[in-house]
Amino acid sequence: MKSQPLEIKVALQIQKPAREVFEAIVDPEKMSNYFISKGSGRMEEGKRIKWRFPEFDMDFPIRVGKIEKDKYVSYYWEADGKELLVEMTLAPKDGGSTVVTITEKSGENDEAGIKWLKGNTEGWANFLACLKAYLEYGINLRKGAFEFLKS
Repeated sequence: MKSQPLEIKVALQIQKPAREVFEAIVDPEKMSNYFISKGSGRMEEGKRIKWRFPEFDMDFPIRVGKIEKDKYVSYYWEADGKELLVEMTLAPKDGGSTVVTITEKSGENDEAGIKWLKGNTEGWANFLACLKAYLEYGINLRKGAFEFLKS
């Protein structure tokens, strides 16, 4: 029996309209308030950009996939020499809220894949919590949170 590839899927409701959530995801100036320290450009379909994270002294290349304004963002990034697809879907809800669902595909169902699944699931849950804190309360939860990784 062949094992199925591993896939990450996380979701969280943010009490902001989809247009605000979308802008916080595609605009590197906004994204630097909760996720990256800086980005080389706005996420636009087919564009190649670079992100820098506060806890890593290197740039991470991003290849932007499909973009649907206020609804969907996809991009590719590399993990362990393999290009992985990240998809973010924004679903408006009553009262001006938005459910953000993130899926990352895919890892092999082996020891390395399970390690990737664990680490990136934690990472995406953190991303959503940080996005929510930034948009709803103006707080940067990520600031200083991973300083211990530098030592």
